[in-house]
Amino acid sequence: MDNGLTGADFSTISFIGAAVTPAVLVSGCGILAAGLDGQMARLTSRMRELLGEWRELPEGHPRRELLKAEVSLLDRRHRLLARALALAYGALLAFVTTSLLYLMERRVDLPDGLPVAAFTVAVLMLAGLAVFALASLRLGRDAIGMEKREMFMEGELPAPTGERKR
Repeated sequence: MDNGLTGADFSTISFIGAAVTPAVLVSGCGILAAGLDGQMARLTSRMRELLGEWRELPEGHPRRELLKAEVSLLDRRHRLLARALALAYGALLAFVTTSLLYLMERRVDLPDGLPVAAFTVAVLMLAGLAVFALASLRLGRDAIGMEKREMFMEGELPAPTGERKR
């Protein structure tokens, strides 16, 4: 069956596919960057809320220590997300570079494997991003745990439904 593609046409299609694939991954990096940026904005707002609460409490109030510890933890989380965001933008740039290198290969004499090297760098950056994002999730859980411990340490635990206090 003749599909109308000659050897040269298939080569061109393959070439375009190799150049376009990294460009499509740029879109994924953009989505990741937007999500990370949103998380960082929420963390910044939460830290400002906690700092405001800390300033309003009188000196020596027991909650001030918890707030201080939580702000410190959220600051570490913010730093991890900032690193992940930098890697997202780095990967985006590396994928764009990969596409440009594939497109330039036919017109400029480039070292063999240069586009593959750029693509590899982008993938490694995405792997680093995932590691920082996972570490950030862990710190987020730790922050919730701090609040939860404080909540249940103050006063009595509520009796389960249907039971009376003795």
